[in-house]
Amino acid sequence: MHISHSLPPIRLLIENDNRSGAANMAVDECLLESALDHNRATVRIYGWEQATVSLGYFQPPDDPDRMLRFGNLPTVRRLSGGGAILHHLEVTYSLVLGPQHPLAVDPSDLYRRAHNAILNVLGDCGVVGRLRGVDQKDRVEPFLCFSRGDKNDIVLEALKIVGSAQRRRRGAVLQHGSLLMSHSPFAPELLGLLDLAPSCVLPDDLRSRLGCAIANSLSHRMEEQSLDATEATRFDELIATRYSHLNWGRGGTVERGDIQF
Repeated sequence: MHISHSLPPIRLLIENDNRSGAANMAVDECLLESALDHNRATVRIYGWEQATVSLGYFQPPDDPDRMLRFGNLPTVRRLSGGGAILHHLEVTYSLVLGPQHPLAVDPSDLYRRAHNAILNVLGDCGVVGRLRGVDQKDRVEPFLCFSRGDKNDIVLEALKIVGSAQRRRRGAVLQHGSLLMSHSPFAPELLGLLDLAPSCVLPDDLRSRLGCAIANSLSHRMEEQSLDATEATRFDELIATRYSHLNWGRGGTVERGDIQF
């Protein structure tokens, strides 16, 4: 995988404190807007403060599967497409490139770069995963993303542990991806890394390693930073407006993850 030394630097955001679903989606939208306005490239690693469903951009909130199985969970809409994701015991990444970025033109290349970077980190932990390599399409696609099969998925023992989706806006690209660490009691049929490779040893700085690996797959120059003042202001605006109305959960008790990765 060739990386040109002329590629612009990548900003790296490593978040060790988990956020709500609305806050996570608002941050990623801020990053997409920065990419559009300033051609700013960013890789972000983050987590979720409680079990949350994110719907793909085109999925309706009244989907029967969501209402039946996950109606009591907080629910937000992602900017990226694809199936719904139950975010619980996982590590999530996003990468954002502006319309003038040389790597923004090939969606498949971005999937390969990010997923191969994740595979390298997993390999350092003694986990031998692979790209699925072939699409697995059902006549009726399952509601949950991790029940679907895409050629770019990372699989372990033929089971999907990493999936990603994209959204393109006026030439800029936002890519979301989830590394499923363990099964959730809300979807016990979806096994994660620690279910399939219980003897693997994960480093305490797993989030940092994943972020650095993905960033290094996109550029030789990386700058670890946080949101700037303009982005922080825009984040507050989005939380108060767009994302305050996108939580369709009916409330009730929501189980928090007792392990933070």
